[in-house]
Formats: sequence, structure tokens, C-alpha cells
Amino acid sequence: MWRLVRAGARAPPAVAALAAAGAEPGPSGHGGTEGWYEWAAESPPVHWAEGGLAALQEATGLPCWAAIAGGAALLRTAVTLPLAAQQGRLLAKLENLQPEIKELAQRLRYEVSVRAKQLGWSEKVARSHFARNMRRIVTELYVRDNCHPFKATLLPWVQVPMWVCVSLALRNCSIGALGPEVQEQFSSGGALWFTDLTAPDSTWILPVSLGLVNLLVVEVFASQTKMPVSRIQRLVTNFFRAVSVVMIPIAATVPSSMVLYWLSSSLVGLSHNLLLRSPAFRRLCRIPRTPSHSDTPYRDMLAALASKYSFRKQHL
Repeated sequence: MWRLVRAGARAPPAVAALAAAGAEPGPSGHGGTEGWYEWAAESPPVHWAEGGLAALQEATGLPCWAAIAGGAALLRTAVTLPLAAQQGRLLAKLENLQPEIKELAQRLRYEVSVRAKQLGWSEKVARSHFARNMRRIVTELYVRDNCHPFKATLLPWVQVPMWVCVSLALRNCSIGALGPEVQEQFSSGGALWFTDLTAPDSTWILPVSLGLVNLLVVEVFASQTKMPVSRIQRLVTNFFRAVSVVMIPIAATVPSSMVLYWLSSSLVGLSHNLLLRSPAFRRLCRIPRTPSHSDTPYRDMLAALASKYSFRKQHL
């Protein structure tokens, strides 16, 4: 089992090369990139992730690769799934508010136009009064239904730092920052073609699988809305598609332990995304029914994806 005896965190080879090339010292006195990495790798959340992974392996007796995959599933299920369900409730409430907001906006627009004629307001002043009062009305509705949009951003604020901390913890384990014993276990703790978790996957199977799963997550998420997609939403979707592709060569340069965690986390996230479409599970999570809700979500999703890509294929 792992013994968390730290041997002093070491920067990855690329960072060490930068430092050797004479990177300018940062405010902490270390080279800028190396100093940032050492600060992050030695931070308490990363130590907690190291200890949690070691405790999981000790409690279960699993090999390293299984402990990593199991830890990813445990974190996604215990931490991010409840947050995703809460996000679903908030988004459903916001969607159900839209007809009321639209009706109130029409009433307010009429009242402002009448008032503008009575008081001789210019068009600019009238627009200003409308916008100010509309913001107040919408805020009151958010408070009334307890569904402020900012609350829906809690999931990424938790998920991204957790992903970074676990990734750095696995990097520390792979480069020997926790001592040679842990690194030795990782070097022989893999399975199948990735037996050495401290080395990158030379076959590119894990990196390519990661990219494909992430792309599938993006497409599944993009296909779930029945409402018109705005330009901003299209840009965000294309951004995450690009990130999914860029992650493939990045994943080919880091230890397999990190890529295994990323792939496991993405697979569990995909399963949670599909689970949250189930009408029975949505009722269990008390997610309100919305106009875009479907009683056959999986059939609709497959039909949407088939229609989307068959249309593209016909026009190639």
C-alpha cells in the first residue's frame, strides 16, 4: 500500500527544462512556471487528493489503475451528480419562468410607451426605464422561485478545481514526489496495454478515447435542447469541441495515470448526463417538468444526432 512520504515535489520535465533555460524568477523567488507548479503541487487540496486515493486503495485493496477509475467514479457520483441535479432543477425553473417573463415584458413595454407619451420621454429615456424596471421584475421572479442563474454555475466551480487537484495528485504519484515506493507501484500498477502508469500511453489509445468521449459528451449536451440555439451557445459548443480535440495530444504527453483518471471521469460524466434525462430519475431528483421535457429522451436524442450528422453527410 502507499506510504505518503513526500520526497519534495518535482516539476515536470517541460517545466524543469524551462527553469534550466533561465526562466525569470517570479515573486516567490522561483522560476515563474516552476514556482507556480510547485505551489500548486504542494497545496493542501492536492495533498488531500493524494491521501484520499491512498485511503481508497488501502480500504479496497484494488490495483492502482482500478483505484484511479473507482476514485473518479466515486467523486463524480458523490460530489458532482448532486450538483448536476441541483443545476437541472434551477434550469428547469428558469425555463418555466420564460412565458411569465415574456408576458410581463409586453405589459411593461406598453406601460412605458404610455408613460413616455404622457411625459414626453425620448426613445433613449424610454428604453432606459424599460430596461431598469425589467431587471427589477426579473430579479424579483428569481428570488420568488429561488432560481438565480448564478446558482447554476456552482457545478463547474466545484468540478474544475477538483479535477485539477486530482490530476496534480496523480502527477505527483507518477513522478516520484511521494517517494520511490509509490512511483514503483504506479510503474507496475496499470493494466492491458498501459501497464506503466507513470509513462505516457505510446499507443495513443487512452488519449484518443478521451477525445472521442469528450466529443460525445459535448454532442449529447448540445442535442438536449429543443429551443432555438443562440449564437453564444453555438460558440460555446464549438469551443468545447475544440478543447476536446486539443486534449488528445496533451493527453499523449502526460502520465497514463492522469489520462486514465480523465477518461474515467468523462465516462462517468457521460453516464450521469444520460441518467439526468430519464423522466423517472428527474422525478426522483424533483426536477420540475418543462415545455422541452420529453417522455422519450433517449429516442429523441438518437433521432436528433442521426438527423444532424446525416444532413451534414448529404452536403459534403
